[in-house]
Amino acid sequence: MKNITVYSGPMCGYCDAAKRLLLRNNLNYNEIDISTKDGLRDEMTKKANGRRTIPQIFFDDKHIGGYQELRELEKNGSLLDLVK
Repeated sequence: MKNITVYSGPMCGYCDAAKRLLLRNNLNYNEIDISTKDGLRDEMTKKANGRRTIPQIFFDDKHIGGYQELRELEKNGSLLDLVK
């Protein structure tokens, strides 16, 4: 199983939706709240090829995107295959 990392922030509805989606698919994830430490947003932006919005989601080192991309993977049935 791949490690799932969700870069998130406070009061972020899309972050909450992404975390709920992962949980309803029985997928554990590591959450990094970018508001808790200086430099975390820059770290996320670098890993996400310049994307600064939250959430940014990674399966191991593969950048998945944000909530919309995660939701699309669930809808087309490829989410569980990608995390194997």
